[in-house]
Amino acid sequence: METSHNLLLVSGDEHAGLRQALVLLGMTVGTGMVDAVSFLALGRVFTANMTGNIVLLGFALAGTSGLSVARSSVALVGFLLGAVAGGRMSRWAGRAFLAEVFLLAAGAAAAIGMRSESTINPAQLYAVITVTAAAMGLRNAVVRKLGVPDLTTTVLTLTITGLAADSRLAGGDNPRWQRRVGAILAMLVGAGAGARMVAHSISLPLVVCSIITCVCAVIQLRIDSKRKES
Repeated sequence: METSHNLLLVSGDEHAGLRQALVLLGMTVGTGMVDAVSFLALGRVFTANMTGNIVLLGFALAGTSGLSVARSSVALVGFLLGAVAGGRMSRWAGRAFLAEVFLLAAGAAAAIGMRSESTINPAQLYAVITVTAAAMGLRNAVVRKLGVPDLTTTVLTLTITGLAADSRLAGGDNPRWQRRVGAILAMLVGAGAGARMVAHSISLPLVVCSIITCVCAVIQLRIDSKRKES
């Protein structure tokens, strides 16, 4: 069945493929929240989007004011460490997502009392950067193994390219357009909600993100269980 193939079903069941897609869309919302926290409250750094973080690191190395080599470097290292852990856990996606929940919760706890980047204790600042980056690195390694097209949860460049390049305007047949639009909207909603919450509390969006990820992890555990039974 073509629909089943497109969803890259983990159990050969179309409903399982839909659940898998919904899990990843939910986590894409969380990505927007995490990057809202990191960019708006932690000193112009990305802890989920490493493409953006590498660009910011390059700008910082060139001496651009307002950016920090240290912050971007710590985010990169944290992400890499998380990705190593995620690579080891990639066969157990649900368990790995639960580990992400704990990391995000730890980031939320570390952010308690933080108000603005200029008045944050450096140890507290780097703790939040490290833990959230590790959470995103772990997740990316697992999502990469799942291999669901257009649902990477953190990067939209290829998704947007595919939406345009495969459209009828470009002579294509619009494959997976609903999923692609869903991923874009999920990131947009997460970033917007995160930005609104950061204005009141740096910790709050990380709490919400950990709750969303927990729900996604529970669903993923059920998907994993059904896969083992099949």
